[in-house]
Amino acid sequence: MAGLAESGSNPDVELLYDINGLAKDAPQWFDRVMEYVGEYGLLLAMLLLVVWCWWSVRRRGGEEAASSVAALVWAPLAAGIAVLVNVPIRGFVERPRPFLDHQGLDVLVSGKTDYSFVSDHATITMAMGVGLFVANRRFGLVGIGLGLLEGFCRVYMGVHYPTDVVGGFALGTAVALLLSPLAMALLTPVMNAIERSPKAGWLISARGRSRAAGGQDTVIPGARKESAGAGAEERDLAA
Repeated sequence: MAGLAESGSNPDVELLYDINGLAKDAPQWFDRVMEYVGEYGLLLAMLLLVVWCWWSVRRRGGEEAASSVAALVWAPLAAGIAVLVNVPIRGFVERPRPFLDHQGLDVLVSGKTDYSFVSDHATITMAMGVGLFVANRRFGLVGIGLGLLEGFCRVYMGVHYPTDVVGGFALGTAVALLLSPLAMALLTPVMNAIERSPKAGWLISARGRSRAAGGQDTVIPGARKESAGAGAEERDLAA
């Protein structure tokens, strides 16, 4: 892989110079913005998107709330597993960072001494984006869009080849999708149990359930107070 990157006629290298060349032509303040966005901003945005989706799911409630929250929990877990899978991949490929083999790149982030293939940032964001898509298509499309933007930023910053990013997209997508059935089988019963809990049920659904799966009535926050108030009114009328 590293040998391929050394060829000047390699489309991977040509695309690297084309995208990174935009950084040379851009104002310095814009490069600083892209540096922050590509290194931290999009990862933070992805986490906030997951929280936003969770808030929307719990507020809407319904029978699918537990499975939707389980999918949301799986999104960051998939990202973490994908990064762990990437550790032996990086060690096997041993592809140097592009600025070590190619002159004239405008590198916006210093201190990158580890291997280049595949991109952790691209892997994390795409795994979370695909995981979000499993939970909610609308939020998932936004998440996948953020993942694509993250990949562009990594090449723009001069710290990854385009194929590093594509490899990260493939790894994140594969982990999120292939392990999703197993993850949902394990996480959904846990979320169902939490939803039935009087104390923690609000984490899954703000509406609560009127009846648990086993036929037992489930306590909905505020319902006991309303019942007590209704009973008091009936006693007053009877008096």
